[in-house]
Amino acid sequence: MDQVKRYRKFPIFRYPERTWMDQEITKAPIWCSVDLRDGNQALVDPMTVEEKVEFFQLLCKLGFKEIEVGFPAASQIEFDYLRTLVEKNLIPEDVTVQVLVQCREELLERSFQALQGVKKAIVHIYNSTSVLQRDVVFGKSREEITAIALSAVEMVKRHEKDFSGELRLEYSPESFTGTEMDYALEICNAVISAWGTKAGREIIINLPNTVEMHSPNVYADQIEFMSKNMKEREHVILSVHPHNDRGEGIASAELALLAGAQRVEGTLFGNGERTGNVDILTLAYNLFSHGIDPKLNLENVREIQEVYERCTKMHIPERHPYAGKLVFTAFSGSHQDAINKGLQAMKERKSLIWEVPYLPIDPADIGREYEPVVRINSQSGKGGVAFILDFQYGYKLPKGMQREFADYIQSISEKEGEVSPERILEVFLAEYVEAKEPLLFKNLRSMDMENEKEHYVSFVQLSFENKGILKEISASGLGPIDAVANALQKELKKEFEVIDYSEHALSSASSAKAVSYIHLQDKASGKMTYGVGISSNITRSSVRALFSAINRLYY
Repeated sequence: MDQVKRYRKFPIFRYPERTWMDQEITKAPIWCSVDLRDGNQALVDPMTVEEKVEFFQLLCKLGFKEIEVGFPAASQIEFDYLRTLVEKNLIPEDVTVQVLVQCREELLERSFQALQGVKKAIVHIYNSTSVLQRDVVFGKSREEITAIALSAVEMVKRHEKDFSGELRLEYSPESFTGTEMDYALEICNAVISAWGTKAGREIIINLPNTVEMHSPNVYADQIEFMSKNMKEREHVILSVHPHNDRGEGIASAELALLAGAQRVEGTLFGNGERTGNVDILTLAYNLFSHGIDPKLNLENVREIQEVYERCTKMHIPERHPYAGKLVFTAFSGSHQDAINKGLQAMKERKSLIWEVPYLPIDPADIGREYEPVVRINSQSGKGGVAFILDFQYGYKLPKGMQREFADYIQSISEKEGEVSPERILEVFLAEYVEAKEPLLFKNLRSMDMENEKEHYVSFVQLSFENKGILKEISASGLGPIDAVANALQKELKKEFEVIDYSEHALSSASSAKAVSYIHLQDKASGKMTYGVGISSNITRSSVRALFSAINRLYY
């Protein structure tokens, strides 16, 4: 593409002293939701006051302790919204509300008017520091940009005197990643000194990846440089605010935490300007998947999704991590088989540790259901079909039968597309359990007697219909099934052999039904098939399975 010549590589900050690659994340950061400001301003149809209130209450329910509620100086609706939270006493005691404001006196004054009555507040001031914005937007020098920031700090300190609540300052050098690191450090240190930090008077320095310009490792280098060289570091809460322009917002946030960041600003599902902010939910679930408490209440992602989509009018993509409709779904046969085996292994081993192939977490732990985990189409294999019948309906098909039945489902899927669990059960019952033509089992009487070799022999009297005509026959064998097989072979003039037999209960209840599976082979042709029988009586379920197999093998 000739157009590539229009672009050039951004200068890379090189920090050979980096140590972040040897670190690991061991605890959750401080979370700050910016859904109601950064997220809301990116909506085609911004939220109403009522919708913002509902969203705020959701964030509180999820456990966010810091929430940027908006830009109250920007519009009347933003101002009214914050006043609604205050006047209706909707802000929990342990929640700090954050407001964003530019470094201008009239805007700061308006913001403090909106904050009156708030018990815990963060005033978030910012100005752009990047080379490009200094050049083409503001036409100002480094010194002039620094003066703007310091002037705003003094304004906040002046208004702080009349503020009755607890106040913290946050400063962001907007477009931090496009700023020379020596200057980013210089202006942040100047702000720190001007604020006058001490124990109990910490400052939040927020380093936003306002527009992603580099790969995440470069951002991590920048964060570590700032963390190690910042003034009064013990009194600074180092925050990051990643965006997702290069599709690397999550990686940037995680590497930033390795590099010394203590706080993350982001949104639910990554809503925000352009390609969005970093997705706090994905970050939190990533921690959860490694056994780290995310310090958020995320047990019901469906509820989160429902409120989010209603208030923002945004749709969550089907492949979105953790929350997407299809992320806990396997169509591939090999994947389905692996999931099935993994779940069975956990059950057999009584393991409390989640270890299932292709499922990084248990869907049930975040309010998802197992039903969609395995879905059946033409690409699915025997393992997926068997999983559906087992997990949802309790039928544990023998391995050989899994392939036989999967072929039926694959044929259907090639014609109909995805096959629902209900349809799979319907086909299974019709093909096997209801295989009652032309031979229909009616009744069985059985008696066991010990012979001269001290072996038990079963004597049976069997009644069944053959094309509607009632038949009564008898025979003996080494157990009821063998005896019934002998009787039917003689009556039908067929020679067959029971290759395999298995059974299990369909439920744990005392009145549970038994399901039996019989693998039958015709001796003359070698042809084989399976039959299935169900009854509250094990012997009757076995006989029904034998009748099912004979009907399927010969008729």
